[in-house]
Amino acid sequence: MDMAWLDVFRTVAHLGSFTAAGERLGFTQSAISRQIATLEGELGAALFDRLARGVRLTEHGRALLPHAEAMLDRLDTTRRDLAALTELTAGHLRVGAFDSANAALVPGALAAFRAAHPHVEISLTEGLSAHLLDLLADGTIDLAVVASYGQDAYDGEQFEPRPLLDDPVLVALPPGHRLAGRKRLRLAELADEPWIAARRHAESTLLAACLRSGFRPRIEYAVGAWTAKLGLVAAGLGPTLIPALAARAARPDLALVPLHPDDTPVRHVYTVTRRGRRVPPAVAAFTGFLREAAGAGAVTAAAGTAAGE
Repeated sequence: MDMAWLDVFRTVAHLGSFTAAGERLGFTQSAISRQIATLEGELGAALFDRLARGVRLTEHGRALLPHAEAMLDRLDTTRRDLAALTELTAGHLRVGAFDSANAALVPGALAAFRAAHPHVEISLTEGLSAHLLDLLADGTIDLAVVASYGQDAYDGEQFEPRPLLDDPVLVALPPGHRLAGRKRLRLAELADEPWIAARRHAESTLLAACLRSGFRPRIEYAVGAWTAKLGLVAAGLGPTLIPALAARAARPDLALVPLHPDDTPVRHVYTVTRRGRRVPPAVAAFTGFLREAAGAGAVTAAAGTAAGE
């Protein structure tokens, strides 16, 4: 059954005239008559008595009217709900991101998105990149912000990764450190320092870069959270390596020094969606804000490095 026929039927029922309904809907009287006749043929019952002046609902027509109004109202509601998703006056944004992306990059993008689309519900999940991809695969989230130290690290058949930014690693030093004022460092210059890392085994941490630079770092403190690592650095207990993304939210009483390019580990940060699935409007809009935040962060980092030089 064509819902347009029900709309014509409802209009005729309210106005009591094929001619008046045609004027309301932009049809000729004969077009209205044909559509009503088609609907009556579909239902197998006469819906109107044709009178000398106008029309009047039959018993079947009176029975149909509340059902027609309910279906048309439901269709109007459905259209409004779908339009709200497209226009971002409703809907959900479900994002997952790794911890240092949540230090400044993702919050900045979320704040801009919320200001532009205040009626979209937002959920943010934090986790390791592999876990976020699992959540993306099972539909728990719609967008993952993930990182890898290798290129093309993600399943291209299942996921659609798009490069967001490159995230170089810096050295965090206490302000009074002998090398704190340098423009750039070689890791070998810090070979005798007591290091701070996430674990005791350098191979499974950012300090694997020290091994590639020809020395095994002495890890004196093993703590997982960035706040703890940077607190130990600020207390003068040793340096640590920190990705530039995490450094955006670092405490001010630290010196963040770039490494020589030959010594610098670089994380590749991606936005990832599921391949073959249409991207929700909220995700498409948020990705734009995320790219703006990534670009602004790169400009800020470059300006900060230049100022330090």
